[in-house]
Amino acid sequence: MEKKETCAGVLSCQALKKAIRKKEIFSTSEPVREDQIQPASLDLRLGARAFRLVSSFLPESFDVMEKLRAPDVYGSDLVMYESDISNGGILEKGHVYLIPLMEELRLPGHIRGRANPKSTTGRLDIFARVLSDRNSRFDDIAPGYSGGLFLEVLPRSFTIKVKAGLSLAQLRLMTGECSLTDSKLKSLHGSSRLLYDGAGHLSAEEIKISKGLYMSVDLRGDGNNGVIGYKSKRNSHVVDLTKRNHYAVGDFWDPIHRNSKNTLILEPEDFYILSSRERIRVPPRYAAEMVAYEAGSGELRTHYAGFFDPGFGHGANGEVEGTKAVLEVRAHDVPFMIADGQTFCKLNYEKMLEAPEKVYGPKIGSSYQFQGITLSKQFKNL
Repeated sequence: MEKKETCAGVLSCQALKKAIRKKEIFSTSEPVREDQIQPASLDLRLGARAFRLVSSFLPESFDVMEKLRAPDVYGSDLVMYESDISNGGILEKGHVYLIPLMEELRLPGHIRGRANPKSTTGRLDIFARVLSDRNSRFDDIAPGYSGGLFLEVLPRSFTIKVKAGLSLAQLRLMTGECSLTDSKLKSLHGSSRLLYDGAGHLSAEEIKISKGLYMSVDLRGDGNNGVIGYKSKRNSHVVDLTKRNHYAVGDFWDPIHRNSKNTLILEPEDFYILSSRERIRVPPRYAAEMVAYEAGSGELRTHYAGFFDPGFGHGANGEVEGTKAVLEVRAHDVPFMIADGQTFCKLNYEKMLEAPEKVYGPKIGSSYQFQGITLSKQFKNL
């Protein structure tokens, strides 16, 4: 991982393996596992302790644990109690927790990082973001960072059960300027067809690019049952994140059916699972991220989990003609009406430092390559 002036991009799975071998990524509790390594990211595992906090915070000029422990900083004013989640523990809906992660970093000076919740985390309405020592921002890891990583967790719709070793967040490492300019993004769409709709790929004139690639919301739906999305129930049981294909959808979610006008009123502080109208492709030499949507477009949040791996909706050789993006949506303050085809989210594309050895898809156990409106893996298939 020696720096080359002309090289810039997101680190691939093989580069992450090298970083692990060189102890730039390491764990003092359990070795980093092969199955944590994704095409362009690393799954981060929960450690054995969880701190129930009074509120969220940022460490700024302190180490994270210093903020928790020192009585003259925050100390007991911040921490309500500490619990052991080695074999399982409950995180209550609406409460803030801080969990030290198993992975630690010792990055070279030219390598920085960015974290994001995993897809399953976002679809369960779990607000999760990574803290690092002496940092004034969530989810951003400074170049050359050396130290531990910590996950702030706020379950919003469901009380959840977690245990040490589970992954709720993932980390990308990168060097140099990775993001594609608008002109390069347009060129990539011309050569690789990044967006499709029901009739086929969208032409250059039909797509909207402005500091990223815009997508819209689907309120018509593809199925005969008329379901266009789901809204979380306000009162439901605990969701055990170790379960797969376990819970009945109707116990936790209300289906949303399309109406005659193809519109939907988002109620304040309710949580919705919707999907994009378009199908997205991410060629193997690129990675993508759904970025926070501007408040000027409406008082709503359109996603929690933002990383799209190389090969998503594309496959290794372009054999997949796009996959819909699942949108995790929460309106704030006022009821907000949305309409089918309304611009709803934006994707940034970044170049890889090299093509990854493996790409997103069923061959590596990826869950959402052919998704429509898909809930998290804990719920039974519909």
